[in-house]
Amino acid sequence: MRYAILSDVHGNLEALRAVLADAASRADGVLCLGDSVGYGADPAACVEILDRRARAIVAGNHEHGVAGLLGLDWFNEWARAAAEWTRERLDDEHRAWLGALPLTNEVGDATLVHASPEAPEEWDYLVTPEEGWAAFPFFTTRWCFVGHSHVPGVWSLGSSGPDFEPRPALVTADAGRRYIVNVGSVGQPRDRDPRAAYAVWDVDAARVELRRVTYDVDAARDKIVAAGLPRFLADRLAVGR
Repeated sequence: MRYAILSDVHGNLEALRAVLADAASRADGVLCLGDSVGYGADPAACVEILDRRARAIVAGNHEHGVAGLLGLDWFNEWARAAAEWTRERLDDEHRAWLGALPLTNEVGDATLVHASPEAPEEWDYLVTPEEGWAAFPFFTTRWCFVGHSHVPGVWSLGSSGPDFEPRPALVTADAGRRYIVNVGSVGQPRDRDPRAAYAVWDVDAARVELRRVTYDVDAARDKIVAAGLPRFLADRLAVGR
């Protein structure tokens, strides 16, 4: 079994379609780590695609913000503006779907969570080596897949000690080690690479490939500007930050 693991689509339909096309021959199913909406101009289309395609999905802070489960004062000015815009353009059914998503899920030997497994509802970021290593006591599976920071990374822990890889491409599990994998962002990468990011988890081979996919960034940017969203949200897509 192979899963395409997506996170932080953020209403970017062009990026989502490109990733799903790339994954079509590489994965048997889709898992989603949250933040399907916010920032991008196509929230409803992205929600509907993920509802159809994802075998498991968890909530991110943007789902909670749009669904009214998280106060918008939590967000910075650009995220708040995008959440307000998104809330107005989704119907009751979409918002109910967002609000009903669980904070965590388990698929086989993997825990799915948007932010940190320690306290998913606090929306803490795992960025530094120390932040990742500190999260291992809070899940029991071999793998934990996260998003939220929009920056790929892999933390591992085992008898030989901790390890952190900030620019992973392929992770093959070693006996006796456990892993936290940040799969990056489909719709708004922030590692200075504008290509969409996602991961392919090969369950039987105990291997995770982190992939980058080129998509029509200009089309996504033009839609954001035409929608009246903050131009900063469009401009950042071109530089991946």
